[in-house]
This record gives sequence, C-alpha cells and structure tokens, in this order.
Amino acid sequence: MRLLRIFTYTLTLLILLGFTGRAMADESKFSGGFLDLEKASDQYSNQRVLEFWAYHDTFGEQTQADTLKLRYYQPLHFDRWRGTMRLDTSYVSTYGPELPQHQTGTYSAGNTMLTVWGNHPNVLKNWEGTLGGRIIFPFGNYGQWAAGPQIGTVYVPRQGSKSALSDFSPLLRYMYGFDTKSNSFANNPNQPPLVRNLNIFPTLGFNLTPNTQLRLWDENGIAWNTGGGGWFVPLDAMVTHRLNKSFLFAVGASKQVVQSYPVYDWSFYGKLSFNF
Repeated sequence: MRLLRIFTYTLTLLILLGFTGRAMADESKFSGGFLDLEKASDQYSNQRVLEFWAYHDTFGEQTQADTLKLRYYQPLHFDRWRGTMRLDTSYVSTYGPELPQHQTGTYSAGNTMLTVWGNHPNVLKNWEGTLGGRIIFPFGNYGQWAAGPQIGTVYVPRQGSKSALSDFSPLLRYMYGFDTKSNSFANNPNQPPLVRNLNIFPTLGFNLTPNTQLRLWDENGIAWNTGGGGWFVPLDAMVTHRLNKSFLFAVGASKQVVQSYPVYDWSFYGKLSFNF
C-alpha cells in the first residue's frame, strides 16, 4: 500500500507539471507582456561540462560538514531522443562535539548520483519538457540506496526581450530510499530513516551583466517529506560569472526559512566549471 501511495503521489505531480508545461507553452497566455516567456526550443548542450564543487554545511550548533564534489555532464543522443547524463561523486568530512570519531579534514566517500533526462520529439511535443530519473549509490557509512523520477522544463524570455529574467526552469524530482546498504548502525546509530522526499526546484535566473547571473533555487531546492510530513524551504541564491566560453565560476549560500523537516541550517558553496 505504501508503494502504491508513493506511485500515486508521483504520477499526480508529473501529470500536473505536464499540464502546467502545456499551458505555459501556449504563447497566448503571456501575450499581454506579463512574464513574456516562451518555451526553450533546445534544452540540451552538445558540450561536455566538468565541475568542481565545495560545500560547507551547518546543522545546528553541534555538527558541520565539508563536502568536495565532482560533477560531470555528458550529452546523449539516441536516434531522435536527445538528453543529458549527469554524474556526481563526493567526499565528505562530518565533525562536531557529538561526533568525536570525526575530525576536520578527515574525508570519507559520500554518495554518488547518476541522473539522466531527455525527451523524444514525439513525446509531449507541444510542451518540450524533459523526463528522467536519478539513482543514488551510497558509499562510506552515511548513505542509502534511493531512486526516483523527475520532470522539468525551461522557459526563456522571447527573442529580443529586454527582460532581466534569463530563464524559469522548474523541476520536480521524487526520491524513494529503499535500502541502507553500506551503513553501519554500530558506527552511526542515529541514521536517518529511508528517504521519501519530493524535491521542488522553482529555479529562476536573472542577468546582472552580460556574463554574470543571479540564480535562485538552482543548487538547493524545496523538500517535502511525504513519509512523515514536514517541509524544508530554503532561500538559496548563487551568483555565476563566465570568464570566457570555456570557464565559469560561482559562489552561493542557502539558509533554511521553514524547517518542519530538517535538512541543514546554513549551506555555503562554490564551483569551478569547465565546458569543452
């Protein structure tokens, strides 16, 4: 019954976003100039992207975590289907008074995530969104196996628009944890329960200069814990600056504002991005 409820939640949300995408893709909806957006005709890049991320997260006054992450984007093309594969792998150092066995600077393997998304021109062709999914592979002592579907799309200002808005890129992803493999209750007796989360990314991009953007809810989104109830709503902002066609760097921060479902208090992060 629980699996049936989770499937029903996910299917309903995917259908709702699909209808939303179709409505927003109807250009007449914004003919009055409000938002003045149109669907992006090409959401896929032909370039590979390699990114180096660093995060510092705080969890109350007791625990902190430093994370080093490698992220890679690979374009995919099968017949008329086009998409993207994203691979994330990380090393994590967690420390604080409640974790005496962990010292600052001591890193262990974190989660590895594989995400694939794309679309065929004959699937939701009036919408031009993307369908995909993510799998989380746990490594070290602090992960769990999880998987789930995702759906998203991209809307941009009309050609020639002088709007400061660069894009509106909503995405929904539901993650379902199903195994605590690679965990040790002896070393980590306070393991969190299996994930039952709906992740919501109402991503907005704003052009500050021709090469600089402010991006909201791009790296960290809203989470709804469907397993036990509760919301986590952060204010997430990242500034990106492109130095040339191959190199971009960014810095960002995220602060929880609603935390009936706890995730973190503060998150500070930055990245170096190379496309080729």
